[in-house]
Amino acid sequence: PIPATKLWISRILELLSRVRLIIDHLVGLCNDQSNFDERSLMSMSETIQCIENEGWFEITLNRPDRLNSFTEEMHLALRDCLNKAQQTSARAVLLTGAGRGFCAGQDLGDRDPSKMTGPPDLGATVRTFYAPLVKQIRDLPCPVVCAVNGVAAGAGANLALACDIVLAAKSAKFIQSFAKVGLIPDTGGSWHLPHLIGEARAKGLAMTAEPLSAERAEAWGMIWKSVEDAELMQVARDMTAGFAKGPTLGLALTKEAIQTSWDSDLLTHIDKEADFMKRCGESADYAEGVSAFLQKRAAEFKGC
Repeated sequence: PIPATKLWISRILELLSRVRLIIDHLVGLCNDQSNFDERSLMSMSETIQCIENEGWFEITLNRPDRLNSFTEEMHLALRDCLNKAQQTSARAVLLTGAGRGFCAGQDLGDRDPSKMTGPPDLGATVRTFYAPLVKQIRDLPCPVVCAVNGVAAGAGANLALACDIVLAAKSAKFIQSFAKVGLIPDTGGSWHLPHLIGEARAKGLAMTAEPLSAERAEAWGMIWKSVEDAELMQVARDMTAGFAKGPTLGLALTKEAIQTSWDSDLLTHIDKEADFMKRCGESADYAEGVSAFLQKRAAEFKGC
């Protein structure tokens, strides 16, 4: 039948496109004589672009025609790129989106009630895809910078908040859009929001689904900084590259100390600080940092 034929043609074209990407990637690796510290690590899915630089990864959500909304394929590709970053001991990661938006959350085209035989198990979706993604980002032993280049809605907004440093273009907006479809903030949103901006503002954003501008998000302490649109990616890349040349162990333990501070009382936490300081003090980077300070030169950290 004609519909089946069209489906097979579509699948063949998609396969050919992926083969072309792999070939282009291999040719690029062979021909690149000017920049050996940067190589593309294209995933088997076009929904994610992954580039390895000198010590850091740049990961781009790549469904610009759908405002980079998530599908299962995209989840798995992003997870694969983050795994590659950890396996190669990346010292920093940058996450951003392609096109005019950062991420619009879940692709609701996959949730059309008219095409389903019953209600979806959204709990299973969260447990299988969104919760592990947040945990993976939080557990990475290096800084994760997020460059929000446009609208960040639903799970997309909360994916950004799961990162360590959030930079946003001044035109960007954060929207807790869940209330518009009868849901609650997921992807860690109902936890991050009250911790970052307080209960009153968290409930206001979640229940009204009103857009929050990048500048107001900065003023509220929800993100690190808003920057001019044209400067966003340069600022984000410079910051991530700087982290990749920094004292990796110290940065990783700083991340862990701050993230776990909400789970303990002060006396317990300062005991953990002592343990972490012991580990940092025994590192080569600490010795280098002190030596550089005394010798009035820039430190050359090795990440150990």
